Amino acid sequence: MNEKEDVLATPKGEETPSASTSPTQHPSDLSNSSLNVSRPEKIKSLWSRLGDLPEYPILPGRALLSGRALNWSITLIANVGFCSFGYDQGVLSGLVTLDDFQKDIPLMAPFDPTREYCFEPNQCLGDENIQATGVAIYQVGCILGAVAVLVWGDAWGRRSSTFWGIVLMIVGTVFQVALAGSPATTYALFVVGRVIGGLGNGAVTSTIPTWQSECAKAKNRGMIIMMSGAMIAFGIMISYWVVYGFYFATGTIRWRFPLAFQCVFTIFVMIGVLFLPDSPRWLLLKGRRQEALAVTARLAGKAEDDENVLAEFKQVEDALKTQNAGGFKYSELLDRGPNRNLQRTLIAVCAQFFQQIGGINLLTYYLALLLEQSLGFAPDLSRLISACNGTEYFLASLVALPLVERSGRRVLMLVGAAGMSASMAVLAGTVSTGVVVDGAPVLDDGPGIAAVVMLFVFNTFFAVGWLGMTWLYPAEVTGLRIRIRANALATISNWCFNFLIVMIGPPALANIGYRTYIIFAVINAFIVPVVYFLFPETAHRSLEEIDVIFASAKERGMSAVKQSLTMEKLVGEDLDASVEKYLGAEARARGKGPDHVA
Repeated sequence: MNEKEDVLATPKGEETPSASTSPTQHPSDLSNSSLNVSRPEKIKSLWSRLGDLPEYPILPGRALLSGRALNWSITLIANVGFCSFGYDQGVLSGLVTLDDFQKDIPLMAPFDPTREYCFEPNQCLGDENIQATGVAIYQVGCILGAVAVLVWGDAWGRRSSTFWGIVLMIVGTVFQVALAGSPATTYALFVVGRVIGGLGNGAVTSTIPTWQSECAKAKNRGMIIMMSGAMIAFGIMISYWVVYGFYFATGTIRWRFPLAFQCVFTIFVMIGVLFLPDSPRWLLLKGRRQEALAVTARLAGKAEDDENVLAEFKQVEDALKTQNAGGFKYSELLDRGPNRNLQRTLIAVCAQFFQQIGGINLLTYYLALLLEQSLGFAPDLSRLISACNGTEYFLASLVALPLVERSGRRVLMLVGAAGMSASMAVLAGTVSTGVVVDGAPVLDDGPGIAAVVMLFVFNTFFAVGWLGMTWLYPAEVTGLRIRIRANALATISNWCFNFLIVMIGPPALANIGYRTYIIFAVINAFIVPVVYFLFPETAHRSLEEIDVIFASAKERGMSAVKQSLTMEKLVGEDLDASVEKYLGAEARARGKGPDHVA
C-alpha cells in the first residue's frame, strides 16, 4: 500500500458508517436514537451537541469555504474577536471618571471635593478600592472562563468554545448597559455583567490563538496571530475615540452607548464562527479522521487526494499518534521527560505573566484617570490624549507584523521589555517633579510634555514586543498533547496578573504616586534576561519541529534556546524520523505505542 492509499484508508478499529446512517451524519446526532436513554446520558448528549456546532455554507446550496477564502475568514473572525477584547479593555478608561457614569453608579465614584455632585445625597459613595474592584472583577470572570477551557476545551473544540464564550460576552454587556436602581443595585448589576462578560472573554482568548495556530501554515503563522494582537490595539483605539465623541453628549447615553457598542464586534464573531471548521489537529484528537483530512484539504485549497495535502496530513497525524499514546493525565503538564512539558508550560505561563506584570493595563484601563489624577490634565484633554494614544498604539502594533518572522520572536520580546523599562523610568522621573495644588497634581510644561511622550513610547514598545506575542508564543511553544490545557493555564496567569494590576492601579497612584512607575521599570528590566536565557526561538518552525527542538535539546544536554537557534530546518521524512526518534520511545512507554490515537 503506497502513502496515498495508507492515508486515505480507514484505520484499523475505526468504524465506517452503517447503511442506515448518512455518511455526513455525525455520531453525536445518533445519541438519542434509542428510546431507552437514561437522563444522565441525555444530559451528556445535550452537552455534546452544544460543543459540536454544525458548520454552514455562506450561501445555501454552495460549497463550504476553502482555500484563501477559508484562511482569511478564520483570520477575520479571530481578529474581530480580539478587537472586541481590546474594546472592552479600553472603554472603561474614559468612563470611570465621567460624571454621568459616576452619578448612575455612585459606588464607582470615590469622593472628590473638586466635583460638586459629590456633595449631593447618595453620590460619590465609593472609594479607590471599590472603584478598582468594579473594574478588575472582569478579570475574575476571565480567569473562570480560562479554567472552563482548561477543563472542557478539548471536549468542545476550538470553534464551539469561541461561540459560547461570545454569547456570554453579549449577555454581560446587556447587564452593564441596562442597569438601573439604587446605588447598591446598580453596582451589583455592573459587577455581575463584568463577571459574565469576563467569563466569555476568558474562554475566547484561551481558544482563538490555539485555533489559529493549528490552522495556519508555519511560514505565516506568526504574522496571522500577531495581527490579532494588533486588533486588540485597534479595539482599544476605537473605544477611546467612541468615549471621546460621546463625552460631548448629554445624559446616560454618554456611557451606555460606548458600553453597548462592543456588541457590534461580538455579534459578528458569533455569526461568523458558524461558517468555519474546527482545526484538523483537534478533529484528529477526537478520532474524526475523515473530517480532519477534508479540513486539511480545504485549508490548502486542494483536493483530498493531493500529494501535498496527504503529506501534511500524515505528518500531523503521525506526530499526534506519537504524542497521544495513552490517556491524558493532568500530571503530564509537570512531566520532565523528552517532551519537556513542565518547561514548556512554564514558558507559556511566564510569557502571559510578563505581558501583564509590565504595567500595560495601568495605562489601558486607567489612562484618562492617570492623565487627570497623576499628570493634572483637564477631563476633555485627557480623553483626547487617550484617543491619540490609542491610535498610536494601534499603528505601532502594525510594525510587529512584518518583523515577527523577519526578526523572530525573541528579538521583539527583548527590545520591547527593554524599551518599556526605560520609558517607565523616565516617566517616574518626570512625574516626581509635580506638586499638588488644591488637591490636584500640577506639572511644569516640560515635564508634563515629557511624561505624555513617555506614555506613547511605552505603548509603542509594548505593542511591538508583547501585545500580540503572548497570544502567539504560548500556542507555539507547547506540544499538541498539552496545548489547549497549557494555553488555558497561561491565559489564567494573564488574567490573574491583569486583575492584580487593574486592582492596585488607583490605590497605587493615590498612595505612592510616581513610585508606581519605578516598580514597573524594575520589573520590565528583569524580564530581559529571562527571555534571553530561557525563551527558545519558534519563528519559521512547524509545531512538530518545535516538539523536536525540546526533545533533542534534552537528549543532547543543551538548552532549548541554543537548539532552536542552531537546529536545521526539518521537513518531510526528516521531520517524521526525528519525531519518532525523540518522541516515539516516550509514547511507547505510556503503554500503547505510537500507532494508537487516544
